[in-house]
Amino acid sequence: MKLTPSLPATPEEYRQRYFELQRAAQANAKHRPVAEDDGNGAMIVPAELTILDETVPGGWYWSARVERGRTLRIVNEMARSSVSALFWNADDTSERYNAGDTVKVQWSAALGKGRLLFSDMGRVLMSITEDTSGGHDALLGGSTAATNLRKYGQHNLRNSRDNFVLAAAKHGLDRRDIPPCITFFAPVRTTDDGRFSWHNDTTKPGAFVDLRAEMNVLVALSNCPHPLDPSPSWTAAPVRAIVWRSPVPGQHDTCRTRTDEAVRGFDNTDTLVRN
Repeated sequence: MKLTPSLPATPEEYRQRYFELQRAAQANAKHRPVAEDDGNGAMIVPAELTILDETVPGGWYWSARVERGRTLRIVNEMARSSVSALFWNADDTSERYNAGDTVKVQWSAALGKGRLLFSDMGRVLMSITEDTSGGHDALLGGSTAATNLRKYGQHNLRNSRDNFVLAAAKHGLDRRDIPPCITFFAPVRTTDDGRFSWHNDTTKPGAFVDLRAEMNVLVALSNCPHPLDPSPSWTAAPVRAIVWRSPVPGQHDTCRTRTDEAVRGFDNTDTLVRN
């Protein structure tokens, strides 16, 4: 008879078990096969592969359905914008992006190339197949009317929370369907004493992030300043949203094979898509 390991009994045992799992996950990530660069991260998307190429003005929002296997590229052309983003399963919007699980399952809040955006059902919504920025915020979320008032002393400035409400309404969703978001091009880091700080060293013109849809995904973007942006004035420049037909992932695709957690997430996702 196979015996099931007993659960930890004390807080300290739980703590030690957590660190054991963390070390195992990090070790697996280092030894998983990594695919060679297949051109997925090319700076210029060929015109024949481009499905749409739109500009999102500073302060405004954008939404679209991105089919499975296609990639959304967000380009911060002037290095003066942060872009908050939300994701839903386009075929069942009760399933949506889960910020907590995305960080917890991958043992890291430093999301970049090779990392995944998980849903609240343990499936993979998007894979980060390329990232030339390296500075994103998976913890704090986007701006609200309250954060704008506190930072800029004005209550009538556009913010990500209200933008998401407007974007969601266009797809039959409401405030209850808006979970915590991720914000790209927001170089937020944590200090040794647990505080959040902003690091401009990763900000550069033309930086982009590629997000490959692993199921049919409804995407909403909000181009508003992040609450920790050090600029004393509300400032946001236009960004580009490009959807393109990306290559089919290979057997050793970095995102699909990087960790055991990634493999399980894709098993769950592929089962849903096949059915």
